[in-house]
Amino acid sequence: MLPWVKARSISGHPSGPYRDVRALRALTTCIQPGMNTLDRVFESSVCRNPHLDCLGTRELLSEEDETQEDGRVFKKVILGEYRWMSYDQVYKEVRAFGSGLAALEQKPLKNIAIFCETRAEWIIAAQACFMYNFPLVTLYSTLGGPAIAHGLNEAEVSHIITSKELLETKLKNILLEVPRLQHIIVVDDKLKSGSEYPRGISVHSMAAVKRLGAHPENGTSVQRRPPCASDVAVIMYTSGSTGVPKGVMISHSNIIAGITGVAERIPNLGEDDTYIGYLPLAHVLELSAEMVCLAHGCRIGYSSPQTLADQSTKIKKGSKGDTSVLRPTLMAAVPEIMDRIYKNVMLKVEEMSVFQRTLFLLAYNYKMEQLAMGYSTPLCDRLVFRKVRALLGGRLRVLLSGGAPLSAATQRFMNICFCCPVGQGYGLTETCGAGTISQLWDYSTGRVGAPLVCCEVQLKDWIEGGYRSTDRPCPRGEILVGGPNVTMGYYKNKEKNTEDFFVDKKGQRWFCTGDIGEFHGDGCLKIIDRKKDLVKLQAGEYVSLGKVEAVLKNCALVDNICAYANSEESYVIGFVVPNQKQLLALAKRKCVRGLWEELCNNPVIEEEVLKVITETALTAQLERFEIPQKIRLSVEPWTPETGLVTDAFKLKRKELKTHYQNDIERMYGAK
Repeated sequence: MLPWVKARSISGHPSGPYRDVRALRALTTCIQPGMNTLDRVFESSVCRNPHLDCLGTRELLSEEDETQEDGRVFKKVILGEYRWMSYDQVYKEVRAFGSGLAALEQKPLKNIAIFCETRAEWIIAAQACFMYNFPLVTLYSTLGGPAIAHGLNEAEVSHIITSKELLETKLKNILLEVPRLQHIIVVDDKLKSGSEYPRGISVHSMAAVKRLGAHPENGTSVQRRPPCASDVAVIMYTSGSTGVPKGVMISHSNIIAGITGVAERIPNLGEDDTYIGYLPLAHVLELSAEMVCLAHGCRIGYSSPQTLADQSTKIKKGSKGDTSVLRPTLMAAVPEIMDRIYKNVMLKVEEMSVFQRTLFLLAYNYKMEQLAMGYSTPLCDRLVFRKVRALLGGRLRVLLSGGAPLSAATQRFMNICFCCPVGQGYGLTETCGAGTISQLWDYSTGRVGAPLVCCEVQLKDWIEGGYRSTDRPCPRGEILVGGPNVTMGYYKNKEKNTEDFFVDKKGQRWFCTGDIGEFHGDGCLKIIDRKKDLVKLQAGEYVSLGKVEAVLKNCALVDNICAYANSEESYVIGFVVPNQKQLLALAKRKCVRGLWEELCNNPVIEEEVLKVITETALTAQLERFEIPQKIRLSVEPWTPETGLVTDAFKLKRKELKTHYQNDIERMYGAK
């Protein structure tokens, strides 16, 4: 077998299934033999590393309101050093909390919910639930009231773990709609006194529940029932890019197979590594990453998107962001965050003196050539890229990207400027976040790597879209993922289970992803389309909305974009979140004055942005019919809080269509 081949079809047919060359005989199911439940994996880590740092949180030194020029008030914080809990301390807290929940009548195999921001207490609560066999229902902290109530009622929970802020701002408003709820456990130290809750609901602090669990009588009277590998560990509610959130049932063995596959792609993973946790733990990418770290004795320092870097929105000017203090070696990121870093750095490059800019671009292009030939550039790294690298702490050795496609420009930028490889991955909640991850030494862009050792990937012909496994030069089709990481299906949703999952003759589970991919000669996968994103225009041309968006996101004027088309029309239109700095500069050049809202609604500005977008599209060789003919500029950015994107910043097309319905009718000249 050629040394550069990373995976191959075990059937010899171009449709696959494709497996990693190290898993041709059998797929890998667990990290160590016999470690087939999450409580055992964590206990093994505690036995090996009892005194090592496990979970860290920064001390809050002060908090103040800062008034901006436009009158808006932002909260700013000054944070101190990280305070660490050892593996042994975390284990004791986990046991006490699990025992306390049992003393509050939480029963094994009965669902319990967590609705909380990413923090150390989330993982402590989760490990307690895994240890005591309480299936954990996870809900995004940005979900709206109806979606939260839907998840809690469908899962029939009586106990929920939450934070003081989410209880006051979101949960309190829907308590009457969740009649089964009896116990609310708040992870913060101090509970807000004087708050009124419906009759029959008790509110406890996490500390009080741990004290209850530590009582000798509870320790002996509450008999722990350890989980089996096939028991449900998590019911993860997806953020619902299409309609109502669905609960994905994930067993202990599913998660362990998934994290085994992911860990195999990160060389020398161990106790010298520090991971920064800031993405939502209710998302499979973050939960898997943290489970990988805990299984290998790494330490996890907690952060948030608002405090991540020195320039982050909540960090007071002159004080340090989390990456500067923690200096992580491992990090997971969604493309939205990396795109933002890329654009910010490139804007700073534009502001450099001619000499500095020329030096930066020379070093950038030189390093790109050297990486392509397999060489490193220590001098360039030290002299030119050190400052950029310091933005994320300066010690990063692996950056995992997932959740959405990463543009080639951003991936190249991260590889070059941050001096660390970017492992671009592909996985879904339904496959435990595991599917493929590119090899860290593979600097090709636009691909998501070979299948992980825990799963295999098959291509299924999609005749209507024109994708077949017999296509030349690369076999193409809908991506099906099979293996021990494929989850148990959707909670209480038989119809969707039959549609999306199946079991083959050997008894292996498969998930039909709805994504279209192609396999390259070296066994690496490239995502090229999505069944739901393909729209047929009036004249019969097919437009891939995702492809159009990926190209236009590289335009400096565009922070985010949603392409839209329907089959009764002959052209594509777009909704654009413009980059504020770039749009203000454009308005200045065109002598257009006005407030931000006025600029976004100005037809002259709209026309100018459209011209720039069209240039970007033509440079990237999009077909004329793929280029938006009309656009609408959005005054507000799309955040998970607006309900227009998911927590992983994927577009919610249905909600965007509803939100911009009047604009759609205007741009298509309402008939």
